[in-house]
Amino acid sequence: MPRSNRSRRGAQPPDDDELDLSRVLYGAKRSESKRDGEWNVQPVSASSAAKVYTCPGCGLEIAPGTAHIVAWRADGLMGEADDLAARRHWHSHCWKIH
Repeated sequence: MPRSNRSRRGAQPPDDDELDLSRVLYGAKRSESKRDGEWNVQPVSASSAAKVYTCPGCGLEIAPGTAHIVAWRADGLMGEADDLAARRHWHSHCWKIH
C-alpha cells in the first residue's frame, strides 16, 4: 500500500463519540458533599485500573483490575493543583461510608 505524504498537523479535534468513549472508559467526574467538605470524585473502571493503590478508608490494597474511586478536595485552601496532587484512590464501598 502506498504511503500518504499528507500532513497530519491539522488533525480534527475528537468528535463527541470519542469523548463519550473516554467517559465510559475513565468515568465522569462529579462533585460530592461529605461531612468534611466538597470532593471531586471520578470512578475508575476495572479495565483502566493498572496499578496497586492503598485505600485510605480501610488501609487495604486496591489490586490492579479492580474498579474503584479517585477523590480529591474541591474546596481546598491551597489551590486546585495541590488538591489534584493530593488525590487518593478508594474502594467504592469505603468511599460510600466515608
